Amino acid sequence: MTPAPGKVICAGLGPGAPDLLSVRSDRLIRSARHVAYFRKAGRPGMARQIVEGMLADGVVEHAMEYPVTTEIPFGEPDYIACLARFYDHWAGRLATLAATEEVVVLCEGDPFLYGSFMHLYTRLRNRVCVEVVPGIPGMAGCWNATGMPVTWGDDVLTVLPGTLSEEDLFTQMQLADALVVMKTGRNLPKIKRALERAGRLETAWLVERGTMPGERVLPLIETDAGDCPYFAIVIVHGTGRRPEWEE
Repeated sequence: MTPAPGKVICAGLGPGAPDLLSVRSDRLIRSARHVAYFRKAGRPGMARQIVEGMLADGVVEHAMEYPVTTEIPFGEPDYIACLARFYDHWAGRLATLAATEEVVVLCEGDPFLYGSFMHLYTRLRNRVCVEVVPGIPGMAGCWNATGMPVTWGDDVLTVLPGTLSEEDLFTQMQLADALVVMKTGRNLPKIKRALERAGRLETAWLVERGTMPGERVLPLIETDAGDCPYFAIVIVHGTGRRPEWEE
């Protein structure tokens, strides 16, 4: 299939602070005629909030509203089918628009690190020209917010999605030197239990809204596991495997 003459560009927005966007993303966003972004129904969407005040006059906005978020359990067939239809629909709309226009899709963090855009990318890459602009991952903003290096020497960094089962989380946490757990939110109680079983809870940190207004950094053991925002990451810093000259 011959790609359409237009283009879809996904701009990575970085960890949250507008001044942590790349120069390339900043330029694309300010000059865009069409901007698309994900959001929950009735919410402005974090990606849209990050670029507030940056969009040109007359820009056409395309709010891609998720059909479900927590109404159906993650992993259920109905949830998967509903999200698949949603991504199919928006891939079709963006492909049609990209036949004649350049469309900038906003994505928090880096688009290829657990970003929703990857589901559009797989549907678009053989239909239109697609460009992806990297962004600083949210986890980088969060571990910098703790004021401590996340890895030392030969430490191995393990990144886990909090949607894994408690048993899988526990298994991986036992093996990790340094640890980042994303997709926390309602998964936090399970994450805390797995960390405690792995003997890592006392050194774990929770960073909420890293680099954004309302940023909060505190030991995970001091938090209420039932009260965790979507934009939150659990971090366990590496401490070992340092070269001899660092001892």
